[in-house]
Amino acid sequence: MRQNEQHKEVEQPEFEERVVTINRVTKVVKGGRRFRFAALVVIGDRKGNVGFGTGKAQEVPDAIKKAIENAKKNMISVVTVKTTIPHEVIGVYGAGRVILRPASEGTGVIAGGPVRAVVELAGISDILSKSLGSATPINVVRATIEGLKKLENVEQVAARRGITVDQLLGK
Repeated sequence: MRQNEQHKEVEQPEFEERVVTINRVTKVVKGGRRFRFAALVVIGDRKGNVGFGTGKAQEVPDAIKKAIENAKKNMISVVTVKTTIPHEVIGVYGAGRVILRPASEGTGVIAGGPVRAVVELAGISDILSKSLGSATPINVVRATIEGLKKLENVEQVAARRGITVDQLLGK
C-alpha cells in the first residue's frame, strides 16, 4: 500500500501557485454586513501548463484553497518556442485586452502583475506584453489565458493549411 501512495505522488504533477488578488466582498443583510473573501489564484508547472481559478469563502485560506481546486479544473497547455511564444497574439476578454509579443532570449518577462503571474507559471521566461482596457485582475488573467490558447506552432499552422512545414517556411 505504501508503494501505491508513492506512485500517486509521482503521477500528480506538482503545481506552483500564485495568489493574484484577494478581494473582500460584502453582502448587506438585515442584521448588518456579511463579509467574505474572493481569491484569484494562478497555478502552473513552468513546463507549459497553466490555469486560473476563483474561490469565495468566509476565511482567506479557505477561499485560496477553493480557488486552487477550481484552477486545477481550468488547466490549459501553452505552445512555446524555447523560452518565448511562437508569434504575437492579442487576448481579449470583456473590456480587457492583452498583447503578448515574443522576445529574444535574455529579455525576461516584461509584464504587469496579473499577466506576469500567468506567463511565469506557464514557463515563459522571455516575453513582452501590454495590458489595455480593463485593469480588473480577473479580466486581465482571462484575457491572457485567451491569448495563450490562440498560440500555434509551425507544425499546427502547416497542418491547418494542408501543406508541409518546408512549404510554409518557403524552403
